[in-house]
Amino acid sequence: MDSLVKLDPGLFIWTIITFLLLFFVLAKYAWKPLIKMLDDRETMIRSSLDDAEKAKLELERLNKESEAITAKARSEAQAILAESKTVAEKVKEDTIAKAKEQAIKISDDAQKQIQVEKDKAITDIKQEVVNLTLSVAEKLINKNLNDADNKSLIEESLKKVKSYEA
Repeated sequence: MDSLVKLDPGLFIWTIITFLLLFFVLAKYAWKPLIKMLDDRETMIRSSLDDAEKAKLELERLNKESEAITAKARSEAQAILAESKTVAEKVKEDTIAKAKEQAIKISDDAQKQIQVEKDKAITDIKQEVVNLTLSVAEKLINKNLNDADNKSLIEESLKKVKSYEA
């Protein structure tokens, strides 16, 4: 066990030479590629971080655009809804106005028809009154009067009928 703890100057020199030789070999062949690999890794990590930051900024921008588009779509939907309500109200008012016009027209037509029927009935009644008057007059006089007498008798009867109408 003493040989392990004991200092041998030849072994010491060979250990230093071996260490230096190994250091130079590693420095020439392993250290530079290892440093280059670490630098490349650091560059890749920085690039990834930069890309992540750019992606984050792009995502924020897209979120803002999405919110703006959504707000615009909502406002357009509100405008369309308001416009459709206005159009529906106008259609309702137009329909009501047309119905009122049609009701007035039907009422006017009915009034005209009633007036025509009334005038026709009055004319028929007048004609019947004239016929009855002539018949009664003929029976009373027991003869047929001439045309001038008939006209004057008819006019007189009509005046009496008109006085009853008023």
